[in-house]
Amino acid sequence: MTISLPQLGSLGFVPIPDVDEALRDAAQRRLDRLTKPLGSLGLLEPLAAQVCAIQSNLLPQIRHPVALVFAADHGVATRGVSAYPSAVTLQMVANFLRGGAAISVLARLEDMSLWIVDAGVDGDCGAHPRLIDAKIRRGTRDFVEGPAMTLAECRESLRRGRAALEQVCEHSNAHEHSNAVVFGEMGIGNTASAALLMHAISGHALSDCVGRGTGLDDAGLTRKRAILAAAVARCAPPSDAVELLAEFGGFEIAMLVGAILAAAARRMLVVIDGFTVTVAAAVAARIEPAVLHYCVFGHVSAEFGHNALLRHLGVRPLLDFGMRLGEGSGAALAMSTVRAALALFTEMATFEAAGVSDRS
Repeated sequence: MTISLPQLGSLGFVPIPDVDEALRDAAQRRLDRLTKPLGSLGLLEPLAAQVCAIQSNLLPQIRHPVALVFAADHGVATRGVSAYPSAVTLQMVANFLRGGAAISVLARLEDMSLWIVDAGVDGDCGAHPRLIDAKIRRGTRDFVEGPAMTLAECRESLRRGRAALEQVCEHSNAHEHSNAVVFGEMGIGNTASAALLMHAISGHALSDCVGRGTGLDDAGLTRKRAILAAAVARCAPPSDAVELLAEFGGFEIAMLVGAILAAAARRMLVVIDGFTVTVAAAVAARIEPAVLHYCVFGHVSAEFGHNALLRHLGVRPLLDFGMRLGEGSGAALAMSTVRAALALFTEMATFEAAGVSDRS
């Protein structure tokens, strides 16, 4: 299926600038002169060059990184597409804010400011300095019976995702804004929504897009596949990317799309987490393909379909730890790899500076 590309301007977004390809080439020339065999740092080399191209600087650095987790509930969850009840979404938001979740621990470890966005949780998340209330309604509708959200709600979700990204970046430092963001999600049932979106965007068979999510057994997986097949039977996936989001998406996924587009427009390094966030990045790329130049895919999750989606996008993940937690946890771990790549790029000596003989 071909997904049409709505213009950014019609959605209220500013254009995404091109990355600096001349700086990427210059970075590669420096990498080739460092005291190591050519290409011996593997994926760390194009990673460092990509950050140079994004920042248009041969002295790249990560400044005031932020982690942004979008949370929302899904109407289809009542059909048993997850091993956990919908109440867990609200409970996990509280856990994030108390500092007890995996992403909370990893954000502290990586010195990242962690923010949680209530994109549509079915409950009252309360008040907290790091909680952004962007709720449109308490969860999407059941997409087996009708569209998950209206087009107006979907467009508003995109806008609120952009606003959340801008808010956390401008809060990061009074004099120097953040230039790197880790994206995560929380929402019982959201791998069901993500699987439908992947099916539409990639053209893969629906059965190849549906995984166990939070840990469904064989019977649960069979049920989940049947439920999603019923949704597709009700409505063939629309060709327009925004209409597709409205039909089968989640509020947290739509806000992720808006936030990813906004981060790229600010020339930020965008570190993508697992299956659901990768689906959001894929939808963002359907709206504006240039967004992928700003994205680093932190890891490949164990969720069935993620590896195939990464291949469809033509990208390689940094890590493969067999994780499937979500929350931005894999992307947060990858941030240390990004930092390592930049430290090697800026601090290693060249053959000339070190007085080391180059290849014959």
